[in-house]
Amino acid sequence: MTDKLFNTSAYGGDGWSPRIESLDEELGTVWGNCGSRSEYGRLKSVLLHRPGSELGASVDPEAAQMLDVLDIERAQKQHDGIAQAYRDAGVAVHYVNPPTQPAPNQMFVADLLFMTPEGAILARPASTVRAGEERWVARRLADLGIPIIRTVCGRGTFEGADAIWIDSKTVILGCGLRTNSEGANQVTSTLNEMGVDVVQVDLPFGTMHLMGMLRIVDQDLALARPIRLVHRGVQALQARGIEIKFVPDGWEVNHNKAFNLVSLGPREILMVEGNPKTKALYESWGITCHTVPTDELAKAAGAIGCLTGILERE
Repeated sequence: MTDKLFNTSAYGGDGWSPRIESLDEELGTVWGNCGSRSEYGRLKSVLLHRPGSELGASVDPEAAQMLDVLDIERAQKQHDGIAQAYRDAGVAVHYVNPPTQPAPNQMFVADLLFMTPEGAILARPASTVRAGEERWVARRLADLGIPIIRTVCGRGTFEGADAIWIDSKTVILGCGLRTNSEGANQVTSTLNEMGVDVVQVDLPFGTMHLMGMLRIVDQDLALARPIRLVHRGVQALQARGIEIKFVPDGWEVNHNKAFNLVSLGPREILMVEGNPKTKALYESWGITCHTVPTDELAKAAGAIGCLTGILERE
């Protein structure tokens, strides 16, 4: 029997076909299309969750970790407007589509994954209110054929809005309310295995995510919030030749989410409507701005950047 098995393909014989491509080389063939190593490359696909009856929990905003009671129909209309803006920009839009009613904050998909060149790191949200949202994202990623290369586990917490690509080989990772040290170390380990350097920074007390203080809009241009972006983060950007433009605080930034944006491509962004001063400032820096209303959605304590899970960039 042994003689008959020797040199058969199953045992490494002539018919054996070795798997020699790396995981990133298999994206689009063995696996679905996905991957990113920048914050400004041309956006190709996103993952959204269209909110539904779960927003009824906003009747008690504090318990739902929101800011005010939401009008569900109006919130849905604004969410549809964001999805259409992406389609108008040539971006493929996918939906989480949970099979049962999800938790009230499910629509903030940016928190639930972080995309790498080899697939997604699945988050583990920090609050009990959001526990389990990542299950439905994992299910949808699997349906789309997107590799999940890491699931944050143990007592680690990590939310995708705390991780930002500085350049193709560097990620800045914020530790604070939503991402703890254990979660940050797990994410760092996974990225290091890919040859990616990670700059861990502590976030100021009373802030939510790193996304709220730093946005990269081109290979050599970053937008930042004064006072909020910590010194080590500024140093990391400057060391890589990235110019930092500080966006002044004011009503538009602090209350109307003018900083909560997504890059569609180099120096081209989708931002919140109704922020003329900030929009003019961005345009003076050579940034093309597209706008959509999100004032109803913002009552849930987030806007365009928070609502958008990035699946693929050029």
